[in-house]
Amino acid sequence: MERKLDCRGLACPAPVLKTKEVIEKENPEKIIIIVDNPAARENVGRFLKKSGYQFSSKEGNNEIFITALKDASEDVNEYSCQIITDEERDSCKTVVLVGTDRLGRGDKALGEKLMLNFLKTLDEMVPQLWRLVFLNGGVKLTIEDSPVLNTLKKLEQSGVDILVCGTCLDFFNLLDKKKIGETTNMLDIVTTLQLADKVIPIT
Repeated sequence: MERKLDCRGLACPAPVLKTKEVIEKENPEKIIIIVDNPAARENVGRFLKKSGYQFSSKEGNNEIFITALKDASEDVNEYSCQIITDEERDSCKTVVLVGTDRLGRGDKALGEKLMLNFLKTLDEMVPQLWRLVFLNGGVKLTIEDSPVLNTLKKLEQSGVDILVCGTCLDFFNLLDKKKIGETTNMLDIVTTLQLADKVIPIT
């Protein structure tokens, strides 16, 4: 059975949710999803992979066609509703939600310096620190030439997951400049917050 989804014009996480609904209800052998931005392609592709599908994408006329085939090499009897795995559920701890590229609302230079110091100090939370989630202006901290890039790399090497909002990257035209973390969607972010023992918002 082949299924076709037109997700053009849909904001995150709608393309992922529509794909998820079709897989859960119909379990098709083949799915063709049409999206219109790279962030949606990454998010849908990542969800397809976790749902037991192999996929490829092709661009043309401001459209991206994602063709997914069920992976017969994997013994997948049920497709999980979760973006987060059961293993991740067992290990979830503290999440830091970063919605800005500076700390505080006063002087810009001071705020940027405080953010750098804050992220460096997060090393003290490892291994309790589970995930860093960057959205809105916070995604600017994950791109090339970011003053905190080395700090984030060190945290990632320590086992901290870094999630970066794809819609936000796309809004700021930074999708191609991201240098660290996994491009994600709002469904992933909401699931992360739901599974966390503690959430520290930096907005």
